[in-house]
Amino acid sequence: MITILNRCHRFRGFVYQHAYFSADKKSIEVTVRPRKGSAGVCSRCHLPAPGYDQLAERRFEFIPVWGFLLFLLYTMRRVDCRRCGVVAVEEVPWGDGKRTLTKAYMLFLARWARRLSWKETAEAFRTSWDKVFDAVEHVVTWGLEHRTLGQIDAIGVDEIQYSKGHKYLTLVYQIDLGVIRLLGSAKKEQSSPFGDSSPPWAKKSHQGSSSSAQTCGNPT
Repeated sequence: MITILNRCHRFRGFVYQHAYFSADKKSIEVTVRPRKGSAGVCSRCHLPAPGYDQLAERRFEFIPVWGFLLFLLYTMRRVDCRRCGVVAVEEVPWGDGKRTLTKAYMLFLARWARRLSWKETAEAFRTSWDKVFDAVEHVVTWGLEHRTLGQIDAIGVDEIQYSKGHKYLTLVYQIDLGVIRLLGSAKKEQSSPFGDSSPPWAKKSHQGSSSSAQTCGNPT
């Protein structure tokens, strides 16, 4: 198992130490430790900082292997970041904040959730609907933060019900040039899918927009 992880999911500054079955034989646990001489990375400024102390061991769920759940076990460090002026928990490359799933597993689940329903995805990989939701949310948020919009000539607007009691979510997405991608979303009580301020392209007129209810040309 250590050899496989080193081959396909190796991290600079960290070492896979031991791999063993859990007490109930239903999962594989892999201990991870910092490489000797490597400094922890501040989770605020994303730069190395001197060590301060250690926290309790955390479990990060990884992609299942041969039908076994797989967990990375790591004792988190705290760093004394003089740039930020705080003692902060270190940033680890396989995790995202307080989430219990690894980034690799969230991407894995989100890709399957495009082919199956979220319930079917959860059942297929022996996880929960909430974890599939968390994975999809992580991937969508990352995509929105790193998107490059460029010229947009046509948009689509839809409303979907996300909960009981007539609660709706407005989605705005790009539909021109063979591209279909989410541009923004907002609950019905919010004024805009783009928060307090709309992006420049949303303030300009477009060649066309469409919705599930009607199609309009040259909106202004």
